[in-house]
Amino acid sequence: MHDVKTDAALDSAWSGGASPFAMGSKKLGMWLFIVSDTLTFSALLITYTYSRITNPDWPKPFPMNPAIIFSTTMTVVLLASSLTMVMAVMAAQRNDRKKTVLWMIATMAGGLTFMALHLREWFHLFEEGATITHNPWGTPLFGAVFFGVTGMHMTHVLIGVIYLGIVATGYGRGKFSAEDVEVNGLYWHFVDLVWMFVFPLVYLMSVKY
Repeated sequence: MHDVKTDAALDSAWSGGASPFAMGSKKLGMWLFIVSDTLTFSALLITYTYSRITNPDWPKPFPMNPAIIFSTTMTVVLLASSLTMVMAVMAAQRNDRKKTVLWMIATMAGGLTFMALHLREWFHLFEEGATITHNPWGTPLFGAVFFGVTGMHMTHVLIGVIYLGIVATGYGRGKFSAEDVEVNGLYWHFVDLVWMFVFPLVYLMSVKY
């Protein structure tokens, strides 16, 4: 006589040959990466917040014009790239390879534009004397934390652009599936979401009046 509970366990998704979380291994792997990377960015932002609160001479080097307007433009560009990524995923689900590749190229262009604007801002701060170890407006911790947080994010954007290029090329040649495009989109949306925490904490709370 068979044990009903044993048979049920053997027939479950956990018995092998199926996805226990009702998703592919690629998507599950990306979600696990996003969770772990969220912890990394959380640690960086908590460090920034603690450094800001505990230093009475924490600077506010960003005037509304042009710094905040400039960083707001960067934010709009990055959000627009999320929209083009959504369009790419939708096109991939319709198996429209041409439009998928075009939307992914548009997303790459948004990421590269964001990086170009960000680097321009960095060089402007360098010209004013701000570096990782020096800050002309107050505590030197500002430069270390600012360039650390924004540099970490910009590195993720660069990785995302390269990732987009690889998937777009492979999908256009029929080597990748719609799932690969969707997984790529998860990473890109994560990078955009992180910026939505960096922007107010680093920029809007450091407005120079």
